[in-house]
Formats: sequence, structure tokens, C-alpha cells
Amino acid sequence: MIPLELKDKIPPHNNDAEMATLGALLLDSEALSVVLRYLRADDFYKLAHQKIFTAILALFNDARGVDLLTLTDELRSEGALENAGGTAYVSSLTSVVPTSANVEYYAKIVQENSIRRLLLKIAGEMVSSAHDDSLDGRAVIEEAEKKIFAITDSQQKGQYRVARDIIPDAISAIEQLYHRKESYTGVPTGFSELDNMTSGFQNSEFIIIGARPSIGKTALALTMAANMAIKNKIPVGFFTLEMSEMALMNRLIASESRISSTNLRSGMLKPNDFHNLTEAAGRIYEAPLYIDDTPNMKLLDLRAQARRMLTKEGVKIIFIDYIGLIEPESKNNVPRHEQVAEISRSLKSLAREMEVPIICLSQVGRQSEGKPPSLADLRESGSIEQDADVVMFLHREKDPGQSEGHSSGPVNIPTDLIIAKQRNGPIGTAPIVFIPKYTRFENLSRDSS
Repeated sequence: MIPLELKDKIPPHNNDAEMATLGALLLDSEALSVVLRYLRADDFYKLAHQKIFTAILALFNDARGVDLLTLTDELRSEGALENAGGTAYVSSLTSVVPTSANVEYYAKIVQENSIRRLLLKIAGEMVSSAHDDSLDGRAVIEEAEKKIFAITDSQQKGQYRVARDIIPDAISAIEQLYHRKESYTGVPTGFSELDNMTSGFQNSEFIIIGARPSIGKTALALTMAANMAIKNKIPVGFFTLEMSEMALMNRLIASESRISSTNLRSGMLKPNDFHNLTEAAGRIYEAPLYIDDTPNMKLLDLRAQARRMLTKEGVKIIFIDYIGLIEPESKNNVPRHEQVAEISRSLKSLAREMEVPIICLSQVGRQSEGKPPSLADLRESGSIEQDADVVMFLHREKDPGQSEGHSSGPVNIPTDLIIAKQRNGPIGTAPIVFIPKYTRFENLSRDSS
């Protein structure tokens, strides 16, 4: 359904630019490599121009020269000459432009109008879907967002570059790393051994952190998020499906202020605690940390909210606590392992689409009790292991009565962060320390008492 005020309007197009683009290709077939960075046949508005461009591509693919004679012959053999305007019209294209020098400029104009037509089409489909009571509103939003992001992806067509053009960029990147004194190409976690093995969490990677309950998955994710957002001012999105935003913030305050989380919850604070509390609150206040605590969040809602965090806040990394609490869309009569597989594939796809790392926490099976977890211990679906670019596990010899968030037992608890899978790097173990009093993790070498 098209709004009345738009119904009689001609879709955006520029006939002169389309003719100039095709004319330039007839004058210089080498210009096709430039045009193909921006255009495909359906980017042309006029049917005749689509037919002509398709014929030019056919000649190019068959390694035949492109000129008026070969083009009209190709159109005639395909039965498309009449739809292309006839011989006279095809011949007139070369008179539109004197040279092919500006072909890139013409192609960009054609591309811009094609994008606008696609946006109008999506808008029309949204209006129609919005009036369809049989469709879920969130599904309509998700479909529209996917189509809009698909437009962006379709316009990012690759091109080759000669080595001499790439080397200045490479040297510049190395110089920037030198001046920054940082050796990580991804988002650093603040855990030196882990960052040395991964070079930081890389864009487009789907990363799983698994552990048994009460080992510290949330504490580790929150410590990483704090290192990124508070210390390095990296925008972080954090989905907490298991606890409220207030509970999460209390953990973060305890961790940053180094006030016992038990005392913070009970209000049993000392006068000098308020100085640390105020300073920690100030650091957190300034941090680009964005928290969503929607319980039982549906997969579509999570994807939509993640995109909003990216476009509005420019988040560079996303944490999800945890994968087992995400509600799939296809829930009725679908086995749980298939639901988790759908969620896993979707999050992997989202990481690639948004080009940011997505870190998702996951439970591991009871069979891993008393031994280091392995990939086979990931609960509910083998697809998590398959989809993930990096899988790491938290493991420590558990002290009876010791649990995440409790201050009893030793001050520092040595913990192994086991990298069991890394598509583009080594596997191994990064030793870290859990401090239950503050519900945080730190590097093993740091004085964390």
C-alpha cells in the first residue's frame, strides 16, 4: 500500500546519468571495471538500460569486444533489441558523452537513485505488513532492518588494489600501533595473558564464555566490560537477561570501589568507604556502557536493540548474559537443541553484520564437574561449538561453600581461563584470579589482595 501523496510520484532516477554511463562503456569497455564497483543491471531504472547493460556484461564475460556493432548483435540474438529501444537508440548513447573520463561520477548518481528506490520499496512493504494483523509487529521491524542493512552490504562491492597503494596504509597502521604502544588489533579485555593469545576480541567474531554455575561467568564478563568502558572509554553494550540493571550496577560499583559486595548490599559501610564509592560512581557515570536488562528477551528484540546500540551509541562490542535465557522465535514444538542452534546462528550472523565482537555466556553440562570443561560440555546444542569463533571456559578447583559473590574463603582464588577453540589463533590457558570479596577478576600477576 503506497501513501496517496506518493502514489503518483515517479520513483527517483536520473535518465541522463544512466545514458551517460552506458555511453561511456561503449566508448571505453575498460570503464566496466569501474562501473561494476557501483552498479548491477537492476540498478538502472529504465528497462531499456537494464537490457543494454546486461548485454554489455554478456559480451564482457565472453571476452568479446564491446562496441555498437557487437552490442546490437548481442541484443538481437537475445531478442531484446526492441526492448532496448532499437538500433537508433543504442547508437545515440555514444553521443551523450564525449569521453569516459567521468564514468565513475555517472555511476554514483545511478547508484544513489537506485538506493532511494529500494528504500521506497521497503517503506511500501512496511506499510503493507503493518496493516497485516497476521504478522507480529516485531517481526516486521526485524525484516525491515534486515532489508535496510542488506542495501548497505550490497553497495559495498569489492575491488582489487595494487600493493604499492596498500603499503602506505599498512605502514601507517603500524606507526599508529607504535605510538599507542598497544599490540592488540582487537578490543582488549584487560587480561594480559588472554589478550596476548587473542590480540583482543576481533570484529565480527562470535565468542562464547562457558562455565558451571557460580564459577564467575557474569563477574568475568562484567570485569571485561568495565576494563573496556571505564578504563579505555570503548562503547560497550551489555545485555543482562539473568539479573536486573540495579543488581548488575551494584556488582560493578563493588568491583570498581573495592568495597565488599556483601557490605554494599547490606549497607554496612564505613565512613571512608563513601570516598571510594563516590570516585567509583564518577568513573562509571562517565563510561560509555549501555545496559539492557529485559527478562526473557526474544531473539528478534535482542537483534533490534543491538542494532540500535550500534547506530545510536557506536558500540564496539556486545556482551550477552546468557544464551540460555534468549527466547527463540520458533518456540512451538521445536526441540530445545534446535532452538539454541537458531539463536547461535543468528548471533553469529549478527556479529558479522554489525562488524563487532559478540560475547555470549553459556552454561556447561554437569558432566564437567571436577575437571576442566571441554567443547563437548557446552549445554543444549553442538551448534554453539560450531558457530563460535572463540570458545573459552572458566575453571577452578571449587572450594566448598565458595560461590560467586560470597566473601568467605581465600582472598584470591586462582582460576584458569581455558581457550578451547580459536579459529584464528592459538589455544591454551590464561591464568587469572577471582576476588570474591569484590566479585571481580584480575590478572594473576597483579596484587589483588
